[in-house]
Amino acid sequence: MATEIDYYQLLEVERGADEAALKSAYRRLAMKWHPDKNPGDAAAEQKFKAISEAYDVLKDPQKRAAYDRFGHAAFQQGGGGGGQDFGGFADIFESVFGEFMGGGGRGQRRGGPARGSDLRYDLEMTLDEAFSGRQANLAIDVAAACDPCGGSGAKPGTTARGCTTCNGSGRVAMRQGLFMVERTCPACHGQGQIIADPCTSCGGAGRVEKRKELNVNIPRGVDDGTRIRVAGEGEAGSRGGPAGDLYIFIHLKSHPVFKRDGTTLYAIAPLSITLATLGGEIDVPSLDGQKTVIKIPAGTQTAKQFRVRGKGMPSLNGGGSGDLVIQVEVETPVKLTARQRELLEEFRAIEVSEGGRNTPKSQGFFDRIKDAWNELTE
Repeated sequence: MATEIDYYQLLEVERGADEAALKSAYRRLAMKWHPDKNPGDAAAEQKFKAISEAYDVLKDPQKRAAYDRFGHAAFQQGGGGGGQDFGGFADIFESVFGEFMGGGGRGQRRGGPARGSDLRYDLEMTLDEAFSGRQANLAIDVAAACDPCGGSGAKPGTTARGCTTCNGSGRVAMRQGLFMVERTCPACHGQGQIIADPCTSCGGAGRVEKRKELNVNIPRGVDDGTRIRVAGEGEAGSRGGPAGDLYIFIHLKSHPVFKRDGTTLYAIAPLSITLATLGGEIDVPSLDGQKTVIKIPAGTQTAKQFRVRGKGMPSLNGGGSGDLVIQVEVETPVKLTARQRELLEEFRAIEVSEGGRNTPKSQGFFDRIKDAWNELTE
């Protein structure tokens, strides 16, 4: 089943991003994925086309308003696609803005079949599932087309007839003083058709409530807030109109080890004081199920970071993976045995006798404190 990725996600910006943020994000990504910089890379070329399409829509205030309300469907009505379906876009524009202009838009004057509503589904996923991708089995309650009447609302074997009051337009004009005002047709209630013999299964509505089960492919690399469109899986349209779309919003659960920032994964690894002092190796797990060996140099300090290339989250829509960043924390030992305490006391005595040369940062700090105190007391 085909899925489409949210334009904001493609440009890696928030939904409230201003024009400057959009332009900056587009320039950065376009430079990264331009075919001239990735010769022979078909995935990079597709990525470049996708971000260019996203920017073309979001930089235009009218297109962006339509996209925010209808998603990708805003530019696919009538089969035009790609923002070239001017007739379809005019209908959407009037749907978005017509209510502020007296309600006389072209889409409201036209009776008959109407597009179904879009649906939203919130899907919780683990970070491991986002790393690998998954098949999501969804069960949703939806207004589906009535099977006996095929969504027409008329009893099988019969058909609806055009409304003679409004001539099938769904609107009638009435004079109020010097003005002509359009209103919903009282005979057909704006449908443009009258069903004399309604379907007994749906009562003439053409739709019935059903539970629908779907199997949707969730791609690798989705992030918290990613929106995935599944075309035609929303509510059925009225009077046989086209179905709306289903929008799946991803919500990622917190992970006990890793934190995510884009495609970069972060983890904190505690080090014993001996390992940090003498050096050694640690095994670090990653979401791909493999272990990575990190060499710890002697004298490693708390907050030191080690970067493992390509072990982070996969980039949405291809393009490789991010990095895994391990930040170490030197752990102070507790519950010492008598022998351990004896050895540490011996080490401290040697350290003091040598003037703290093994801990230059702390020794320098206390020397500066001493100098500052002497200046105050002179």
